[in-house]
Amino acid sequence: MTAVDVLVVGAGPAGSTAAERLARHGHSVLVIEEHGRVGYPVQCAGLVSRRVLDLAKAPQVVRRPVHGATVFSPQLKSLSFRAPEPRAFVIDRAGLDIALADRAANAGAAFETETRFDGLVGPPNGSVRAKVTRHGNRPGEIEARIVVGADGVASAVARAFRLRRPVEILPAFEAEFPQSPGDPDLVEVYVGNTISPGLFGWWIPDGAGGARVGVASNADGTPARVYYEHLVAQIGRRFGQPLRNPTGYLVSGIPIGTVPNISGPRIVLVGDAAAQAKPLSGGGIYTGMRAAELAVDVVHEALVDDDLSAARLSRYDESWRREFGEEFDKAQYLRRLFLKFSDTELEAILEALKESGTTETIVAFGDIDFPTHVVRRLLRQSPSLLRLLPKAVGALWGGEGRRAPDLDFVSDRAHQ
Repeated sequence: MTAVDVLVVGAGPAGSTAAERLARHGHSVLVIEEHGRVGYPVQCAGLVSRRVLDLAKAPQVVRRPVHGATVFSPQLKSLSFRAPEPRAFVIDRAGLDIALADRAANAGAAFETETRFDGLVGPPNGSVRAKVTRHGNRPGEIEARIVVGADGVASAVARAFRLRRPVEILPAFEAEFPQSPGDPDLVEVYVGNTISPGLFGWWIPDGAGGARVGVASNADGTPARVYYEHLVAQIGRRFGQPLRNPTGYLVSGIPIGTVPNISGPRIVLVGDAAAQAKPLSGGGIYTGMRAAELAVDVVHEALVDDDLSAARLSRYDESWRREFGEEFDKAQYLRRLFLKFSDTELEAILEALKESGTTETIVAFGDIDFPTHVVRRLLRQSPSLLRLLPKAVGALWGGEGRRAPDLDFVSDRAHQ
């Protein structure tokens, strides 16, 4: 039976980040990944902030910077903003996973692919004994002092440790098109209840003349692919030509909600396993990687002190809440408000945003990792928007002493 200090389940960005940092602290780390190749199948659209690049230290994964976005209403009315410096980066999503796994391996972490976590052998007393299935359907066991659950939205680790509470899971469907018209410098966002009830649709330039087109929606019984097909048709009408010959599809789920406990005796959860996707966008790469850093701070000291109790590891829950709790709470509240809007009301909100000066505010303060900060400024600036969103005021005005971590957009030139 294999025995290690730390068993990391899942070799995505959050799992490999935790593995690399724990290995650098001198702990023996094993990462198991159920798929045959790290990075495949691709798990998301791959649009990230500079914060992700700073954490990953892998500039080679950048395909192109984007400088802004165009938001389309249900009737294809639009609002565009463009910044002088990059505001997000389209990345090679599989390449990011591979780069982070390579870095963890170079730090001393071991990896096993085609190895599935199946559950626990007994309660986690003294150590954890994990049941796994390896390549060739071979059963096995791994003993660890602690487990890091980084195995995604359907986390088997969370279920095994009984940490999971129901969260909303938004089905997502995306395709890659080798050729697509549109501005390669801007992301496109499509809102509306016929296109994307529950979140939004997207068109993201891929840096090579094509685009990633997808949608995430409520789990209302309608397959996400149906909404995706509506979106593709809408984009085709806007461009005046249909999108053809998709080269690949991505089917996934996005967790939206709060898991009351992301740690317990000999267990911490990071990334989608801990429902750390941003409520207003569904993105989770930055929040997952940052959560892994916060978890490692606690786990390393707990390993050194040989205290892996729920009370000791709950310091990770506390640090996560200090850094992201207020943003997530406000974003959750805003999302609940937006879910109630009809398409007519969404059209009115877009018109309100066209008031003088709002695009300049978005350019100056927009932040894909901490979006509620720009929403608060827009509500202050636009009387029309304030009339449409009166219930948002109380949610956004509290706790104004906090702010998002700084983004120095000038330094983004290094990633171009």
